[in-house]
Formats: sequence, C-alpha cells, structure tokens
Amino acid sequence: MNRTTLRATTAMVAAGLALTACGSSDSGSGGGSDSDAASATSLDDFGDMDALVAAAQAEGTLNVIALPRDWANYGTMLDEFSELYGIEINSATPDGSSQDELNAVTSQRGQERAPDVLDLGTAFAQQAAAQDLLAPYQVATWDEIPEDQKDPDGLWYNDYGGYISIGCNATVIEVCPTTMEDLLDPQYAGQVALNGNPTQAAAAFGGVWAASLANGGSLDDIGPGIDFFVDVKDAGNFNPVEITPATIQSGETPLAIDWDYLNSGLTDTLSEQGVEWQVNVPTDGLFGGYYSQAISAFAPHPAAARLWQEYLYSDAGQNTWLEGGARPVRLPSMQEAGTADADALAALPAVEGTAEFPTEAQQTAAQQVVAGRWNQEISG
Repeated sequence: MNRTTLRATTAMVAAGLALTACGSSDSGSGGGSDSDAASATSLDDFGDMDALVAAAQAEGTLNVIALPRDWANYGTMLDEFSELYGIEINSATPDGSSQDELNAVTSQRGQERAPDVLDLGTAFAQQAAAQDLLAPYQVATWDEIPEDQKDPDGLWYNDYGGYISIGCNATVIEVCPTTMEDLLDPQYAGQVALNGNPTQAAAAFGGVWAASLANGGSLDDIGPGIDFFVDVKDAGNFNPVEITPATIQSGETPLAIDWDYLNSGLTDTLSEQGVEWQVNVPTDGLFGGYYSQAISAFAPHPAAARLWQEYLYSDAGQNTWLEGGARPVRLPSMQEAGTADADALAALPAVEGTAEFPTEAQQTAAQQVVAGRWNQEISG
C-alpha cells in the first residue's frame, strides 16, 4: 500500500486528485443528506443500533478515501462492512495522503462524491478539527478509547497504530539494519527509502521522528531527524523513490522505513515471490503512532459514516486491524475482556522499550519544522 503519496506515506504535499465527477448532493449548502443523521453525536441520537443501520441502509452508500486494500487489512475491513450491512462503498484515490483527504473535503463540499469519513495521521486530524471540517461523534465504545487518544468532543479518535520499522530485502542485502544508525553504512548506497514525503505523509513523518529520537532529539525536537536524513543523503544512501508494494517487489526500494504493520504485511506475499523480507523495529529510535478516524462535517451519507465508525470500533473491527498486524486502540480493554484475537496478538512484531506519543502541541511544532526544512534540504 502506499498512502504514501501522501496519506499513507504521510507526505504533506497536496497532489491533485483524480476523481470521477459525480452529481451534487441534495444539500447545495454542503451539509449531509439527512439533517438528523448529520447532527447525531452518538448512537443515542438514533435510538439504537438497529435504527442507525436502517438509516445507513436507506442511504445505501459510503464514500471513503485514501484506503489502500493492503494497508493494515483495509481490504478485509471494507468487504466485511459492505457485506454485513449491504452498503456500497465508493473508494477514491486509495494511494492518497492525509493532506489529499483534507483537500477533498473542501474541494468536493456539497457533491455526492465527497468523502464521508476520513482516516488521517493524528496531526492532520487535529488540523482538520481546527478548520471545522469534522463532525463530532462518540462511538458506543468511546469510554474504552484512552483520553490521550481522542478529541474530547469526538471530532477525531485514534484507531490503529504501530511503530516505525525498517523493512529489508534479505535476499539481496547481506546484513539487514536493526538501528537507524546502521542506515549510514556505505553498504546501503541508494537503498534507504521512506513511505512518502514527511511534509504530507504520516508514515514518513514518523520515520523522521524516529531518526530524531535515535540522534539526540526528542518529541520536542524533530530537527536531528532531518539532520540525519541529510547525512543519509550526503552518504549516497537516500533513495527518493516513495515505497509501495510494487517498488519493494521489484527491488527498487530494498530498504523501507515504514510502520511495522505495513512492512510485516508484505512478508508472506514477498515470500511467495522468493524474497526474504525482514522487519526490524530500530532499537535506537522507538517511535509509535496512530491513525485517527473522523467524519466529514459535510458527509453526503452521514448515517453510513456513523455506522462505519461504530463498526471500526467494535470488537470485530478492532480485531480486523489486529489481524493486519496493527495495534488497535481498544486493545488493552479487549485483552482484559478476553475478546482480542490471541493468534493475531502473538504475531505482532517484537518491540523493545516503551514509546511515548507526542502531544498536539508537539505534533504541530514538529510539522512546522519539517515543512520549513525537508523539501529544501532533502528534496531540493
């Protein structure tokens, strides 16, 4: 997958969206198609789950954006939701970035094709909330989402996450790196690639932050991470190609800095092609991050959007993330209740240490630093 072009890759640049034009919604003002559903802030506003399902089925459609099927088991998630509720899913620009999602919300406002729901890097979710692009909604399992993993008003809430890792094609690379420092070794000439541009993609942004933590930086100082990649570039090791499953399979990007669940998700597929793919979470730069879910304030299918959130945060949805190698936000509660998939839990990549997650202020400050330096010093 590659939400790299930015969403997944997390680069922060706005690429143009190639979407098929559709007619505008009944609401010329850009609001939801059902005013009652559009104003619902919890399941109680519908009465019960059956009423929400009925309202969503009456709409019949859910518009999603930037959801690659091979990203954290999204293909299974989309298929199961559609089959369970009989709702058609329109999936736009699966390889888009978080920034692309926000661009679509504003540029397609009032159109039937506009996104109903968003899956964003947390910094982008916070940005969207500040721009009044999101609708508040608290899912039924709201109390099991940690306080520091959600907006108090329900504008966004973290869902699944993991740790920055280094994927390595051990079929062509003799010794796979296990630390960020290893990436400076001359043996990795032209091989070190990120999943996107860190000014637009959360995965790449996380890669820079992991490099910072490995080089004397902190959650308050991402600068050393940029300095590190300047050194990687000067050493001739940086590969500007944005990683995708295709570039990994072709050998174009033999070293991939990406979330562990995305790198790990390629292992079986690559093995079938005769490629030994190793995944290591760097011991010198442990950085974890979540993606956040949100509902567009201008969703053309507001009931379906809320049903989608309820499904994602149910045990079924959370276990689907877990089966994809990601760590669902409700995992601690599910472990306590005995509802987490034990086999999927045991298969998660090993991690040494405990990661701290940046605050909103730290995210904002880090974004500003990366936006001001990355393209000039790395891409320029």
